[in-house]
Amino acid sequence: MKDESIIYLDYNSTTPVASEVVSAITESLQRDWANPSSASAAGHRARETIHRARAAVARLVNAADAADIVFTSGGTESNNMAIHSTVEWGRQFITTPHVVMSNVEHVATVEPVRRLADKGVISYTEVAVNSDGCLEAADVVAAVKPDTVLVSVMMANNETGVVFPIREIARLLKRVNDSCKHKVWLHVDAAQAVGKLPVDVRYLQVDYLTIVGHKFYGPRIGALYVHRNLGAPVTPVVWGGGQEAGLRPGTENTPMIAGLGQAATLVVDNLQTYTDTMRNTRDYLVKQLQEQTGCVVNCCQSPRLPNTASMSWSQCTLSGSELLAQCPTLVASTTAACHDQTQLSSVLLASGVPENLAYSTIRLSVGRETTCADIDKAVEELVKALKQTTSTESSISS
Repeated sequence: MKDESIIYLDYNSTTPVASEVVSAITESLQRDWANPSSASAAGHRARETIHRARAAVARLVNAADAADIVFTSGGTESNNMAIHSTVEWGRQFITTPHVVMSNVEHVATVEPVRRLADKGVISYTEVAVNSDGCLEAADVVAAVKPDTVLVSVMMANNETGVVFPIREIARLLKRVNDSCKHKVWLHVDAAQAVGKLPVDVRYLQVDYLTIVGHKFYGPRIGALYVHRNLGAPVTPVVWGGGQEAGLRPGTENTPMIAGLGQAATLVVDNLQTYTDTMRNTRDYLVKQLQEQTGCVVNCCQSPRLPNTASMSWSQCTLSGSELLAQCPTLVASTTAACHDQTQLSSVLLASGVPENLAYSTIRLSVGRETTCADIDKAVEELVKALKQTTSTESSISS
């Protein structure tokens, strides 16, 4: 249910749970209380709920086989599973496997890679995005070495909204693999893309893909697509029972899995409407802020998510966090939710945003239900806050 007391423009951080998803979870809590591994009729009923949800998530990303969907606790676990699985596979024949990623990845990718490197298990290369925040496919593939086992890149950046050329990376990587002694696997963190853009694993030609429920109006669990028919290696990151085909031990959280399946179905049925609505609202937001405040839209020359705008003010003396603090009902962020909101964003700096603009940047991300009336209220608060700084007053309309 929408909270009328706030103007929520932080949908890249998290989304509310759709009412249909709440209903699916509630019904499953009441119906699917049995252990899905049980041989009882109640256990079979819970197991069938999981099967239906797995099929729904497979349809979401156009996976050929529902068995290629592994339910996880969320994006962090999914990323870790892809990274650790390929590294463990590579260590069978490479002393120190090599990993390639971009220099603007989410910490859920960066931290496991750096930790493995710190322990001497792997080496890695960070490929720089260009001056407008986009990753060049040729640069990614040029970073591949004879001992590379994995390329792990996001589909869309959570801060700038820039969409990366995944299919082109996969196409160029296939040429490399055709002449390699071993396979270089491609993992894509699609946390920000699912629910906003078409995400088709067969079209993209990826080996692993991370799905995060709470980014598309689902519960806070996730999934990892693994192209097992192609032989993509996958191993658990925790050990225990044989659930999820032995890949994710622990009794399944059936109600949350049911909720993820329902969230996936909503996207399958309504994606074009969601995308068009968010793009129209985002564009209205940008237009109003440009006309009334003279803002700068960061990375605007690159393809971007339809809901995301990274905005800066060249003459603003407030930091992004200070600016938002002056907006009592606006909920937004300056960087990723899991980062320190008071520090300059390394992602923005790496994406070609000058320090003075990075200092004043806020990230505004709209949702399915965001209205033009919401935008008008947000703009009104931002205009008022910007007028608090004398250096910007001359450029802000009354």
